[in-house]
Amino acid sequence: MKPHRAPLASAPILNVAHELSVHRLKQRDDSFSIHYTITPPLPDQEDNAPVLLALEATDDLGSAYLDWGGAYGTAADGTHTNGSISAQPVLAAEATEVRIRIMFLREGEEHPIDLALRTSGTRL
Repeated sequence: MKPHRAPLASAPILNVAHELSVHRLKQRDDSFSIHYTITPPLPDQEDNAPVLLALEATDDLGSAYLDWGGAYGTAADGTHTNGSISAQPVLAAEATEVRIRIMFLREGEEHPIDLALRTSGTRL
């Protein structure tokens, strides 16, 4: 992620211990993905309980999108976590906004965050 670029959305997560910044909404032929950073980095999974993510989304047309997997890891400099999470199907071409809910699951506790992202859709 380019640190000088303003995020599309940001929010405190995991009981305000971390900050989630969404940097990119990437559309593919069969899905879309959210690219993000988390500061400070999530704990190392070898030493601490892992943090699992799940994604649900709806667009402003009422279409629903479901989690299709993702991955994350600590940045080389150790200052943050880089990650992405995907959903299917592809975003509707006419949608102008997608509302996402990312659920962070840690030690059996759910920590949801809701964000709205603009898309490249053009509704007539």
